[in-house]
Amino acid sequence: QSAHRAGLRSFIRYGWRWSWRVAAFVTVFNTVSTGLSVYRNKTTISNFASAGAFTGALFRMHLGLQGMAGGFVFGTAFGIPAGGLLMVMQKLAGETLQEKRNRERRELYEQKLAEWQSRLSVTEVLGQTESNAQGGLETERARES
Repeated sequence: QSAHRAGLRSFIRYGWRWSWRVAAFVTVFNTVSTGLSVYRNKTTISNFASAGAFTGALFRMHLGLQGMAGGFVFGTAFGIPAGGLLMVMQKLAGETLQEKRNRERRELYEQKLAEWQSRLSVTEVLGQTESNAQGGLETERARES
């Protein structure tokens, strides 16, 4: 029981030390890969490889130029399979992020177009009502004179 408690304490102590590092690594990796995907308007393995290389180099920067080079290689080596796995999972889900983004963009465009057309038709109805009212006033003036 005391060994179990000691193991649990160690897990909590060292788990905390590693958890924030892993969370920071994943955040930087996902930010870079998503940024590249949005900027280039396509999702490719090279986005994930670049994100892994950047993140690996960033986290090994404190070790100097050799550490950065090692982190670059290490990040690229792990970014490629991670990106491939994510892309395969998206394909298996039936819709990739690119297809989803394009579909949502198209739906938003169609919605805005429908709103614009409905506003335009209201403007046309108001214009007809106004011209009818002006026409009625002119006929009344003609009758009075």
